[in-house]
Amino acid sequence: MKYDIALMYTCSLIEFIGRKALLRRGDVVRLLGDDTVARIYRHADVLHSESIERVADEYMSMSGIKKGNFNNVATCRYEVPDYWTMGEVFERLIEDVDKGDVLATLREVYGSWMCDALSNYNSDLFYQPRDYLRECYLAGEILAA
Repeated sequence: MKYDIALMYTCSLIEFIGRKALLRRGDVVRLLGDDTVARIYRHADVLHSESIERVADEYMSMSGIKKGNFNNVATCRYEVPDYWTMGEVFERLIEDVDKGDVLATLREVYGSWMCDALSNYNSDLFYQPRDYLRECYLAGEILAA
């Protein structure tokens, strides 16, 4: 299994922006747009050296992202996974289902049912092994354990 640090950073930034702007993560990807997501991915090695708060503010401002009302952190009854952890969950899933165009796969995953399922911090789905997440994603549903 490969580990794409640029993809992990990109997914973590999407998670951070989603929490800050109170938006579903798929909406963040859509509002950032393909070109901006690609720029973040290409420059992740440089962006990673700056505070994620500043980078998020910059991209939110550039993309005109406004506050929403999706607050999965406030509705969580348990320990909230940090944005780096969620970035890694999405990074692994994207890698595991990618067919050769990682950014197209990123858009596909964030636009799928799985994105909202993983964003439900009251479930344990995001803690599941990567092969299980891959199989659920490909099946289009949460599979029996």
